[in-house]
Amino acid sequence: MSGGLYSMESKEFDKTLDLKQVKPYGDTMNDGKTQISFTLPVPAGNEAVEAAKQLLKKMGFENPLVVFYKELTPGYTFFNCYGSCTHTVDFTAIHVPKVESTTWSMDETDQYIKENIGRPIVVLGASTGTDAHTVGIDAIMNMKGYAGHYGLERYEMFDALNMGSQVLNEDFIAKAIELKADALLVSQTVTQKDVHIKNMVELVEMLEAEGLRDKVILVCGGPRITHELAKELGYDAGFGMNSYADDVASFIAQEMVKRKKK
Repeated sequence: MSGGLYSMESKEFDKTLDLKQVKPYGDTMNDGKTQISFTLPVPAGNEAVEAAKQLLKKMGFENPLVVFYKELTPGYTFFNCYGSCTHTVDFTAIHVPKVESTTWSMDETDQYIKENIGRPIVVLGASTGTDAHTVGIDAIMNMKGYAGHYGLERYEMFDALNMGSQVLNEDFIAKAIELKADALLVSQTVTQKDVHIKNMVELVEMLEAEGLRDKVILVCGGPRITHELAKELGYDAGFGMNSYADDVASFIAQEMVKRKKK
């Protein structure tokens, strides 16, 4: 049998997985096949393609291939490329800080709050600063929630208010004082030039100045947010991609009980 990409005589591909030397997987184990896209501030043309290939080699890619390129605007070219990554990582040595709580269903969380707190938890949420995106905070707060995960407004034991987008930190804090909020949820989607970090740090500093930081549970979330970053910036927890209202609600309830016992 011959004439195809593969034949009965083809050598058997390496299927060995070594967690101490993990690299990208494309067609076969350890082949390092990777797709990458980027924009270069150069005019579209053969020279631009060659520049992209050279960059890929410097990144550690073998057999770089530009499969698509297009001028975005005069002097700027977008590329889709393929290559084989030569680098590996030791997966067994990786430790990522995570939110230390058990995720429960809405009913389980409501029952836990009834038994251990005895009143609804007051939660205030917003996309603060200049951030105009509400998808994230709506997914956590609004009654309909997201992807089958109901938001905090549907929980019996949460009194939730979503202030929406572009909420100034001072207005957010003023409303928290008015409602005597137990927890504050901050959603940050816009991250250009680290504007989200500046805004998040400002909120912590303002809460500390008001003597409120230790009196509220402070949670942040967004596509670029990690729990590690959140802790570094002075927050109690950070929720990134693939986080839902269940995760946030469970954490807040458990954190309140922990503080109550101290």
